[in-house]
Amino acid sequence: FEGVSTGTPIAMVIFNTNQKSKDYTNVKDLFRPGHADFTYYHKYGIRDYRGGGRSSARETAARVAAGAIAKLMLRELGIEVQSGVLAIDGIEGENIDFDKARESEIYALDPAVEPAQKEAVLSAKNAHDSVGGVALVKITNAPVGLGEPIYYKMDAVLADAMMSINAVKGVEIGEGMHAASLRGSQNNDQISAEGFLSNQSGGILGGITNGDEIDIKVHFKPTPSIFQPQRTVDIHGNEVTCELKGRHDPCVAIRGSIVAEAMATLVVADMLLLGMGRKLSDLQKIYI
Repeated sequence: FEGVSTGTPIAMVIFNTNQKSKDYTNVKDLFRPGHADFTYYHKYGIRDYRGGGRSSARETAARVAAGAIAKLMLRELGIEVQSGVLAIDGIEGENIDFDKARESEIYALDPAVEPAQKEAVLSAKNAHDSVGGVALVKITNAPVGLGEPIYYKMDAVLADAMMSINAVKGVEIGEGMHAASLRGSQNNDQISAEGFLSNQSGGILGGITNGDEIDIKVHFKPTPSIFQPQRTVDIHGNEVTCELKGRHDPCVAIRGSIVAEAMATLVVADMLLLGMGRKLSDLQKIYI
């Protein structure tokens, strides 16, 4: 009301006026390789073949809208969440610049490798194929103390949120998988009076934020919708050929980086609210 929330739930409706359901008529009785058609059908006995229903990337529009609301809250606390594309088709950036990502057509974090990343996407598109990619999300100025020691760890909740995004196959926080090849003397973040001397942990220790930057790598598989004939079966078990039509992104990681940013924003907002009552003194400040 008058630009301010009233305390009641905020509801938003996004109308999709650019759908082309007829593009999916030829696949209504078969299972598209790499999609959730097979599992949805066998679990529920029915599926929405017109794009995949909840397994479609269209579903993520609601997440981005909700994330925009949560971002307003974080802004009041000086917390910033940024994202961009780190790698496409194995071509990875080194000199990360989140400001440059916002100016990039593919949200590339490193302008030096952007041309090669673009070429990889176009090459896959021209070959009627697709490529995967890695998004990088950075959370800055998150306070110390967000997250719980065991069952609601900050890194576990972030990973859960990212893995809930369609097409995400892996999540790394801080050094991530590379930490498994390091020694403790290399991986430990030593501490001085001014703060941590490195950030291998990605801003989270013991499931709780330590005040440093939180770095999240989100790995997206290649878009499963490709314009090449593929073997599959129909709902009756007959072997058939799947040939797709329609409009499909050759690299879902590009748009996916924005979805990952929104999910990280929502998680931080949730954790801030959850942490309000971790001490009796906190509750007293609110209610007394």
